[in-house]
Amino acid sequence: YKKFTQILSNIGENEGGIDKFSRGYETFGVHRSADGGLYCKEWAPGAEGVFLTGDFNGWNPFSYPYKKLDYGKWELYIPPKQNKSLLIPHGSKLKVVITSKMGEILYRISPWAKYVVREDGNVNYDWVHWDPEQLYKFKHSRPKKPRSLRIYESHVGISSHEGKIASYKHFTCNVLPRIKDLGYNCIQLMAIMEHAYYASFGYQITSFFAASSRYGTPEELKELVDTAHSMGILVLLDVVHSHASKNSDDGLNMFDGTDSCYFHSGPRGTHDLWDSRLFIYSSWEVLRFLLSNLRWWLEEYCFDGFRFDGVTSMLYHHHGMGQGFSGDYNEYFGLQVDEDALIYLMLANHLVHTLYPDSVTVAEDVSGMPALCSPISQGGGGFDYRLAMAIPDKWIQLLKEFKDEDWNMGNIVYTLTNRRYLEKCIAYAESHDQALVGDKTLAFWLMDAEMYTNMSVLAPFTPVIDRGIQLHKMIRLITHALGGEGYLNFMGNEFGHPEWLDFPRKGNNESYHYARRQFHLTDDDLLRYKLLNNFDRDMNRLEERCGWLSAPQAYVSEKHEGNKIITFERASLLFIFNFHPSKSYTDYRVGTALLGKYPLRWQWIRPTKFNTS
Repeated sequence: YKKFTQILSNIGENEGGIDKFSRGYETFGVHRSADGGLYCKEWAPGAEGVFLTGDFNGWNPFSYPYKKLDYGKWELYIPPKQNKSLLIPHGSKLKVVITSKMGEILYRISPWAKYVVREDGNVNYDWVHWDPEQLYKFKHSRPKKPRSLRIYESHVGISSHEGKIASYKHFTCNVLPRIKDLGYNCIQLMAIMEHAYYASFGYQITSFFAASSRYGTPEELKELVDTAHSMGILVLLDVVHSHASKNSDDGLNMFDGTDSCYFHSGPRGTHDLWDSRLFIYSSWEVLRFLLSNLRWWLEEYCFDGFRFDGVTSMLYHHHGMGQGFSGDYNEYFGLQVDEDALIYLMLANHLVHTLYPDSVTVAEDVSGMPALCSPISQGGGGFDYRLAMAIPDKWIQLLKEFKDEDWNMGNIVYTLTNRRYLEKCIAYAESHDQALVGDKTLAFWLMDAEMYTNMSVLAPFTPVIDRGIQLHKMIRLITHALGGEGYLNFMGNEFGHPEWLDFPRKGNNESYHYARRQFHLTDDDLLRYKLLNNFDRDMNRLEERCGWLSAPQAYVSEKHEGNKIITFERASLLFIFNFHPSKSYTDYRVGTALLGKYPLRWQWIRPTKFNTS
């Protein structure tokens, strides 16, 4: 905390405060000036010379040189034409030309580029100057932070049932209404920051300020966010500041001809498992770049917060690789902690919550770092929530390794309630990780091949489908009610989406067959997918009425191993789960601290017959 306050103070003394410091996108890159000219600025400390080239000068690499400033910065002013028109109009292709100290001539995309495209047949992306005459104007204000956060994890590109990349427009018109109807009040958008490799799921970023052009234009993404706001839905960006793509021609890597511009040099600058570059968080200009990046998405696109990917990798020099965290505090406080990365995360949360107090930040941390979700003023990391990542692993373990009669009720309850007091968790039974090829969704673990043949309502229930639908509902409800202070679902899993998720790649002949979501299955009244979809909707609506996610942690009154019963109280509701594979009970007594008669809020006797009131 002391180092955090020191750096914040240094930013104030040298940059005029974090407000000005985080506006790097207003000067770096290429910008139209008031007189119709263009102001260009880059940070390239290892460069011998910097130039701008593109359509506007016939790709002459050296006709527009930048002037060298202090601290590795370079600037260029390009006056307007005699008729006051722009020399570089909207849609022009550009490149930064770097002459390195080794004598190389390097063509680069500006790290601050706002729009990049890949034309058919090209391997690399092109930087396109984005400066339209009419920018999208937001019509709706940001929703207030809800008392209970119910997140719908989404990927725009796979949101259609067709074998192609879906668009921002498609998501806005076809998926947002479904999310609203299901009762989710927050969307977590994946793979928005531009990434060259589609199959990376958006986790190998090449252009940090560019919204992915494979789905449409920046203005269409703004319309998506604005439409979600009109429905009262928050939109979080899945932000990747833990690492970056190794691409150099269209990424940050080797931007100025050195391996140490934005990243650590040598082995420390490479993530061996992800084959990507690692930021040097102690660098002043890297801090400016990353903090400005967060602000850009908040200000330009009106995102409501962030899910920070790969936080475990950031927090430790070992990046969590080969580590089994036991909860021993020696694992969290020692020389293995990357203090520079932790301070960056504190600065990031400070900035986001100072700019927009209703913003939401979520940490993806598998290590269980203490105080990550505590206030910065108390020495914490400042996140609002952390992902409860042990929960989906527990469900997969049970389905994969144990018979139903061998499920341990105490172990299930322990996993669902194992979180620190006052550190809020996002619970989930499965996310995109479980949907990827090589793993299985809950529905596939439960019903497997019978999902293709026995999901028709015209056919009688088979034992596999009967058990699968029932357990799918029970797992999701007990996770929702007992597992945290927020809830997350990956798109399509709410109705037991069949099959896995596999992006087009060489290994599958570039097929899009598994890179889609078959929402039409829930619209077919003759298929049982609709039953799971309706259950998910009613579960969210009941939570909206009763608010168990915003209530204190549940009091678990029974974990009966023989009867396979779990009973707990939360938000003045009494939850009773019977996980026994063959026994039902009548007149079953459970203890409760709540006096009076209980109206029946929700019950289901078998998977096809449940009532809500």
